[in-house]
Amino acid sequence: MKKKKIACLIGCFLLILGVVSVNAEVKNPDTFVLADIGSVETIDPAKCYDTAGSGKIWTVYETLVFFDGPHTGKFAPILATKVPTVENGGISADGKTYTFNIRKGVKFQEGGDLTPEDVAYSLKRAMILDPAGGPMWMLLEALTGEGNTHKDGAVIPGIFEKIDKAVEVNGDDVVLHLPKPYPPLLGILSYSASAILDKEWAIANGCWDGNIANAAKYNKPDEGKEPLRTIANGTGPYKLRLWETSKQIVFERFDGYWGPKGQIKTGIVKYVPEHATRMLMLKAGDADRVHVGKTFINEVETMKGVAIEKVPQLAVTGALFCQKIDPTGNTSIGSGKLDGEGIPPDFFSDINVRKAFMHAYDSDTFVKEVLNGLGSLPGTPLVKGLEYKIDVPMYEFDLKKAESYLKKAWDGQVWEKGFKMVITHNTGREEREAAAIMLKENIESLNPKFQIEVRNVDWKDYMPAIRQYQIPIFIIGWGADYPDPHNFMYPYMSSNGTYGKYMGYNNPEVDQLLKAGIENVEPAKRAAAYEKLQNIWYQDALGIALFQPLELWVYRDYVKGYIMNPMFSPAIEFFGRLSKN
Repeated sequence: MKKKKIACLIGCFLLILGVVSVNAEVKNPDTFVLADIGSVETIDPAKCYDTAGSGKIWTVYETLVFFDGPHTGKFAPILATKVPTVENGGISADGKTYTFNIRKGVKFQEGGDLTPEDVAYSLKRAMILDPAGGPMWMLLEALTGEGNTHKDGAVIPGIFEKIDKAVEVNGDDVVLHLPKPYPPLLGILSYSASAILDKEWAIANGCWDGNIANAAKYNKPDEGKEPLRTIANGTGPYKLRLWETSKQIVFERFDGYWGPKGQIKTGIVKYVPEHATRMLMLKAGDADRVHVGKTFINEVETMKGVAIEKVPQLAVTGALFCQKIDPTGNTSIGSGKLDGEGIPPDFFSDINVRKAFMHAYDSDTFVKEVLNGLGSLPGTPLVKGLEYKIDVPMYEFDLKKAESYLKKAWDGQVWEKGFKMVITHNTGREEREAAAIMLKENIESLNPKFQIEVRNVDWKDYMPAIRQYQIPIFIIGWGADYPDPHNFMYPYMSSNGTYGKYMGYNNPEVDQLLKAGIENVEPAKRAAAYEKLQNIWYQDALGIALFQPLELWVYRDYVKGYIMNPMFSPAIEFFGRLSKN
């Protein structure tokens, strides 16, 4: 990307803002406002699989255990009275049985007392629902040995019975039975998908009726038809008061909360995709925290009255190639043919095309000028900070190599006829937009017959489009669900993975290596599997691992009580920890 293009992207915002300083007094000390960029698709724990939504779920709902402050490998009891270990008898010696004693005296926001039956129901219901593109592969894999309730388009025989037997109520305890040891289980139980619901309330609102014989009726609901998509009832410190789609979500302190009461009475998350608007809100005191892209770090560092936390992330952002686009009504592939006016649905199935785009990414310039140095280059989806990370070769920025591969692609037809297509990112992500523009400009510079449009899509519409195979190159991030290599390699590379599936990637060798990586407790065997997977990612040129970020958390300096954790993105806020002094 040309330097002037990046400067233009930044300068247009600065021109709007002028010189910004923050000196406003504290407004509404009982109310906290977060100005964020991500709209919310759903707050059903079993369906939600993004940071924008999970941040809201953790406000309303709770899990059995959760990350202990800033730690990623240490847990604290929440709805369980203690964190199970082998030493305290909560984990069996063979690692296949976990016992959780359930806390008494806990109430749901809509009434009713928490019971072990609520816990068992919540975990079973989530696995039974197993919506397309959702997070339930984690619990399913750990508790049943299957990463999905379906295989080859049909329900796996006996899968619902496996789910039923995996979760048992024993007096005041909930017991989880695993087919094999699963090292990351406590991390999975800390994720928003493992949130605990009120059984009676969920059934009354159209969820699974609790009878395992009827489970199939509630499995894989149609997109947008999940019963709890827009309603919530948890045990958390705040309850959902208002949800205005693509505008704001309002939370109200739950005074019946079993734990310490929050000082903040009202927490508001506003959807504000424009950077300039967020900065003006910060200046005026109309927002207590705002999302700031790394492109604008220099701007906020000069502000008075602002606290900036730079938090290393177990996360990666990638530009991923879909190898089997659905052409039906698709505006991202033009004519749907290799005729200069579009691309065929399987355009990226040619590895020469993929390698050309890999060589068109100027990683050094991107990190320096777009991220302002606040990021690194992971090379593969397995990010630095996790076990078994290796350094694989990088596709260096080389437009001559990109040209060479495009001349080979599709038996020379790509170069001869040209193409027209769209690169897509979600709205409000300046770094992703800059990466898309970089790829567009560099590819277009090779041949006047190449035409690429950069398109942004609101988050609530973005993931459904990905799941429907509508986007040839989608730029998207992945943050750790739990701190383990499996949580990065499975979603990106498995034929059933969240992104692997929607990239149209299916490699039986990869699926076997992923299985070996998670089922072995011996570090050497796990390392061998994940190292080979990283090399396959490079060899197959599956996508560009654009960057591993340092995230910016930008608060007014009067805000106290927040805790930084590499597992959390800036889309998350825990209102119960905060105060405005």
